[in-house]
Amino acid sequence: MVNMIAVMIAFGAIIMVTNIVRYWLFLKSTKDVLSSGVSQDRIWEIVALALLVFFLVGYILVGLFGNPDLMMAGILYGGSIFVAIVETLLFRLIRTVKENCLSIAETLIGVVDARDPNLKGHSRYVRNVTMLLYDHIPASKREGINRVSLEFASLMHDVGKLGIPEEILNKPDKLTDDEWLIMKNHPRLGVNILKPLGSFKEILPWIEYHHEKLTGKGYYGIPDSQIPYASKIIAVADTYAAITMRRSYKPPRAHEEALKIMKEVSGEQLDQDLVEIFCNIPKIDLVACVPDTVEV
Repeated sequence: MVNMIAVMIAFGAIIMVTNIVRYWLFLKSTKDVLSSGVSQDRIWEIVALALLVFFLVGYILVGLFGNPDLMMAGILYGGSIFVAIVETLLFRLIRTVKENCLSIAETLIGVVDARDPNLKGHSRYVRNVTMLLYDHIPASKREGINRVSLEFASLMHDVGKLGIPEEILNKPDKLTDDEWLIMKNHPRLGVNILKPLGSFKEILPWIEYHHEKLTGKGYYGIPDSQIPYASKIIAVADTYAAITMRRSYKPPRAHEEALKIMKEVSGEQLDQDLVEIFCNIPKIDLVACVPDTVEV
């Protein structure tokens, strides 16, 4: 009986340690555009973590210095399992909500792409390439760029085109200077569309500056030092997608030709280090990024 009690308390403590680690990792993952909460939520999250640690200390003290009976051991063991079940259900719920939000965002972007026959699947293509590039960037460079947040920023980088008149979006000829000024404003229109979503505050600059050049000659004349690194990642993906997609006014370019063009503009239009990383990604992985709706 004594051995059974000791085993139950020991296993309960081990499960509680696992619960604490899982919860800590969960807290680290809730810093994206979908799950970042208000400051009061953060306080309760920290309180919950402190309570889990407090319970673990209780397991250890009871196991080492207490004289628990079978009922006490059963309560401690069952409590650790209960916390594990609640955490699992919570994590699954959060994952489902995020997946549903992403589906809704893809539907919205589908509306944007539908307004321009040259954009069919473009935003999803850029999203896929962005996330592939992100996974190849050294961890030290990814610091401060949440993966989920970057996925939404890359998917919605052209949402501002909802505010561009269709006669400009669908114009088969070269745009006039005035029309081009209107077209170049789509990143800021996108920011205005997304601004009411408070949790999107972090990614608004990523979207606004994804057409900036390192030379300061981009859409808004932002110098290299002020361009967010996430914007530079999206810019590389956007450039590759634009080059390799079929448009009404141009045929698609081959993968090898796209890389050649990107190398030529690296250091001026695109970040040189990112282009170098991008060019080392296997072609088969980039081909897999192409959505079914994209013509290449």
